[in-house]
Amino acid sequence: MSEKFTSKEIALAAIEALEDKKGEDIKIIDISQVSILADYFIIASGNNRNQVQALCDNVEEKLGRMSILKKQTEGYDNGNWILIDYGDIVIHVFDKENRLFYDLERIWRDGKFIEKEEL
Repeated sequence: MSEKFTSKEIALAAIEALEDKKGEDIKIIDISQVSILADYFIIASGNNRNQVQALCDNVEEKLGRMSILKKQTEGYDNGNWILIDYGDIVIHVFDKENRLFYDLERIWRDGKFIEKEEL
């Protein structure tokens, strides 16, 4: 995490990076009241492995320029579900098939779904 930015500001920057690369069906779930894992889950879809990886690359590049360090990345090589952990923000980028299969929106339905404008 960064001392300079709030989790909301980091989430907003990540969403903008996803939008820049045409990420689809971007959802923000505030899980701060239901889990100690993070404040926000951001979920997005890409059309294929290359786009999923490009979405994640763009997030890492944009947040890196803000001096926000990630804790870890999982699943990059497969490119069907990539998780990027920034501590208070966890970003999940899926291909469409795996997003439907894992259905994180259903699993985390106790969280509060929020719009980008609420950040």
